[in-house]
Amino acid sequence: MPSNCQFCDAQCILNYLSVQALNVELYQLRSFVAVADTGNLTRAAERLHHSQPALSAQIKGLEDMLGVQLFKRASSGMALTRAGRELLGYAVRTLAAAEALQRAARTLSGNVAGRLRIGTVSDPEFIRLGAFLSRALERFPNLELELHHEMSGAAFDAVREGRLDASFYFGELGHADVAGLALAETAYRVAAPAAWKARVDAAGWQEIAALPWILTPSISTHNHLVKALFTEHGVSPSKLVEADNESVIANLVESGVGVSLLREALALEAQAAGQVCLWGGARLSTTLWFVYLQTHAADPAIAALRGVLQETWGSAARAPRARSPRSRERAEL
Repeated sequence: MPSNCQFCDAQCILNYLSVQALNVELYQLRSFVAVADTGNLTRAAERLHHSQPALSAQIKGLEDMLGVQLFKRASSGMALTRAGRELLGYAVRTLAAAEALQRAARTLSGNVAGRLRIGTVSDPEFIRLGAFLSRALERFPNLELELHHEMSGAAFDAVREGRLDASFYFGELGHADVAGLALAETAYRVAAPAAWKARVDAAGWQEIAALPWILTPSISTHNHLVKALFTEHGVSPSKLVEADNESVIANLVESGVGVSLLREALALEAQAAGQVCLWGGARLSTTLWFVYLQTHAADPAIAALRGVLQETWGSAARAPRARSPRSRERAEL
């Protein structure tokens, strides 16, 4: 590396990395990504089934090879340096490409094989996770699936950034790099505690927004639906509690804590049981997708899972597509 180069920009980093690439081992990149994900050597070592001293030595070796410090070490953990943040994306994409190469090679030999990181959302029954997995693993026994439960917006970002190979997702395809298979349209209703029925029945937009709301974190599709709904009518919901789990939200509504959006099937079931009341002023809908990077659409393992999902969801599943101009507008609400 030139002595006057201090990794002043991303292009400088990329240029230097390309010179050194033949000397970088994949296991070093896996260690780099694991420590970056966890922010902690001990947790990263447990994830990779390495000893902490061995993992620390791998990180130090990678830093020495690249001539740049990747982490700031402190008692609280491991924080990425500026150079580390710049290089992390390249490391993730390199590992993804290596995995895709291995899967493609196995496919050429007659087997769909490899390891895929799949994101899940909502509850397993609703996304038909059991039926999907049993079909996939029976048909492709050499395919390993690693499941990660995420909030919908976080799952989308993880696919876009290469931290997940694919994921279930609610919403619109708001990025040109992400494509998906539409599985089903899903409706949501505004649900309130059953004891609030008189107030809810008489409520307009101002009154329903003024009630205490149970909202999900801002990255979630659920949150985007609520904010878009009220923005359209010039009001803002009054947040009381934040929760990130559908069953927890339903329980809080039923317990009299506040108002929230519930999936229509759950909302109607709870209404029939006398646990909630529904506001008649709005019914929202969104799409359940199976999303993946556009560049991975032809990956044999991704294509295999798409086929299994189309069988699992039957006529409800629609052909894969990438972002459209309209979907981008709706995603930016």
